[in-house]
Amino acid sequence: MQTTFTPEQLKDPAVARSNEILRACVHCGFCTATCPTYQVLGDELDSPRGRIYLIKDMLENDRPADAKTVKHIDRCLSCLACMTTCPSGVHYMHLVDHARAHIEKTYTRPWHERVLRWTLSRILPYPGRFRLALLGAKIGRPFRGLVPDARLRAMLEMAPKRIPPVSRNDDAQVFPAMGERRKRVALMTGCAQRALNTDINDATIRLLQRLGCEVVIAEGIGCCGALVHHMGREDESHAAAARNIRAWMGEKRGEGLDAVVINTSGCGTTVKDYGHMFRNDPLAGDAAEVSALAKDVSEVLVDLMQDRAADRAPPLRVTYHAACSLQHGQQIKGHPKALLKAAGFTVTEPADSHLCCGSAGTYNLMQPEISKELKARKVRTIEATRPEVIATGNIGCMMQIGSGTGTPVVHTVELLDWATGGPKPRAIVEAGL
Repeated sequence: MQTTFTPEQLKDPAVARSNEILRACVHCGFCTATCPTYQVLGDELDSPRGRIYLIKDMLENDRPADAKTVKHIDRCLSCLACMTTCPSGVHYMHLVDHARAHIEKTYTRPWHERVLRWTLSRILPYPGRFRLALLGAKIGRPFRGLVPDARLRAMLEMAPKRIPPVSRNDDAQVFPAMGERRKRVALMTGCAQRALNTDINDATIRLLQRLGCEVVIAEGIGCCGALVHHMGREDESHAAAARNIRAWMGEKRGEGLDAVVINTSGCGTTVKDYGHMFRNDPLAGDAAEVSALAKDVSEVLVDLMQDRAADRAPPLRVTYHAACSLQHGQQIKGHPKALLKAAGFTVTEPADSHLCCGSAGTYNLMQPEISKELKARKVRTIEATRPEVIATGNIGCMMQIGSGTGTPVVHTVELLDWATGGPKPRAIVEAGL
């Protein structure tokens, strides 16, 4: 794609990066075939190629974002299926991130949207506040039919039937390895996950300990920054990321770290991008080191479990849902399935497994109608496989899919923990399996 940015514009590192990305695009349209919003809406401007044209026009002309551009950028899930499909290597993620930051700086949203976004940014990244919000949503859920705004109804519907108690395993501490220590790893405990499902971190810690890892919960870690990053709120996302970088680098310079283990793939995609986010910052070197250390839990487990047989995996039929942030954002596709099969489970995949379930961070709260259509499609394809259990590696996907099916939905690590001596996952117990 030809661009006409001026030399003055290209002095801005963000513009220079977007220029590189735009020039890589050859208008082929392969991305439209795998874009969920294009499949649902059928509008070229709701495809990656269409959004690229809008972003190019906005940035090249150095103009404030307009309502039309904002509407179509807001509808983007950031599922990144387009990046997997693109034969030219267009890094759409960095381009749309830049566009969202530009929108945040130059566009004044209607007051009710500003209030909604501010509220989400002040609640979701903070487990304590989020837990209180979930309690309020649980109380208000019976009255959701009276709420006229679809986004507010979506927030009430998000409340789980059971709000888990606070897990002290998420506090800063060190869990010793069982037997000989093979690795020393830091676990990212996340933010929303700590309020929605504490079993995931508990299972991860047990499993890693059992496999010979010393597991560190570093002092000062919190939200990875993804939730506000995808809203274009760069200052907030970078502040959250910087706290994590300093905390993990403190551990690395102290007793050392072999990996930063992340069991929420949406967080993993962002942490692995810290090096890019801080490329022009004094923290650039540390950020790049953290990005290099960051591993999805499945990447670490493939190494640790390669010579270990499962202790007591039941013969359950498990349908694996590939989270977009894992298969597209991190290009990790085979590890979770291989681990589940090696543990003794019967593993299937749904049709169109590359398509998003519609969760996408806060997308299901801010674009509820599109999100519901994508959820319905995903649940249909999953249930067509006749699963006894659904497994995935991202809390957002678990909540989204779980709200549309009666089949128990669990994290991959919960099944692997169970298969190697841990407790049966709570969702499976409650389903009577």
